[in-house]
Amino acid sequence: MSEKLFLPVLLGTNRRDRKSEHVAKWVLTKIEEREDLESVYFDVRDFELPGDHYGTEVGHHFPEWREAVIRADGIVIVAPEYNHGYPGVLKSVLDLLLKEYIHKAVALVGVSAGPFGGTRVIESLLPVVRELGLAVTFTDLHFPRVGKLFDEQGNILDDAYHKRAERFLNELVWMAKSLRWGRENLG
Repeated sequence: MSEKLFLPVLLGTNRRDRKSEHVAKWVLTKIEEREDLESVYFDVRDFELPGDHYGTEVGHHFPEWREAVIRADGIVIVAPEYNHGYPGVLKSVLDLLLKEYIHKAVALVGVSAGPFGGTRVIESLLPVVRELGLAVTFTDLHFPRVGKLFDEQGNILDDAYHKRAERFLNELVWMAKSLRWGRENLG
């Protein structure tokens, strides 16, 4: 199992002037710094979401996302907290696929302008990602008061996050390797 793990990052908001974009791109750089990982960045803003004219099987209309999820060993979702929940556009993007997610790891990153760092968005996402067949890591990454954590260029201002990201990714790697082994050996 020496092949690199593939862990796409999904930014789950399409709002203008979103601070969570700094978070998502910073997490992506932490993944790319590791020799055992590779990633690709997805932004819900880039999805032209379907109306009813697609029917129920819509995943093939988004081949880059679908192929990335099929190849993925795990997914990192960066979600801001909107009114104690997740953005609707994130749910719409996640709902584009189903069987492609089964038995893959997911690690959640919560973002908020307030003091709780997206705790409630993570809590509200848990039943969603479980229903999709994803296995949630127990280590989340929280970014409270996000407007004060990054400078204008997206550089993190609190060095403690480097260690937190390392723990977060180590847990995701363990879970992703375990689930990869299971998919390859248990069917």
